[in-house]
Amino acid sequence: MISFKKRTPWFGWLRRWARGIKRDIYALWLAARDRRTPWYAKLVALLVAGYAVSPIDLIPDFVPVLGYLDDVVIVPLGIMLAVRLIPKPLMVEFREKAQRRIDNPTGRMAAVMIILLWVGCLVWLARYLDQHW
Repeated sequence: MISFKKRTPWFGWLRRWARGIKRDIYALWLAARDRRTPWYAKLVALLVAGYAVSPIDLIPDFVPVLGYLDDVVIVPLGIMLAVRLIPKPLMVEFREKAQRRIDNPTGRMAAVMIILLWVGCLVWLARYLDQHW
């Protein structure tokens, strides 16, 4: 029986790898929007970051085994290509910015505030419709 409470060495590596992928996708998004990034690197970075966060996959996820191939192989290969095209000092800067952004909890607070705003609007709309119908 597999215990999920006990962490195996490969699990720690896998978590670090996934965090690195997340950071690099955001860093590529920053690179695609920065004027110092060469145009060809911007294009590749934008395509890779867009594909990584897009719900549309080259191979749909419901296809057994092959469905997750793009998530495990294609996206990391695209990240590696884009990172090689971006000058190293810029990529270091983008990775640092991305990591700070990921570590900064204000993004979560902003999301909570937006959700509360939408809930408030829906409550107001429900009361308005209830009184006028």
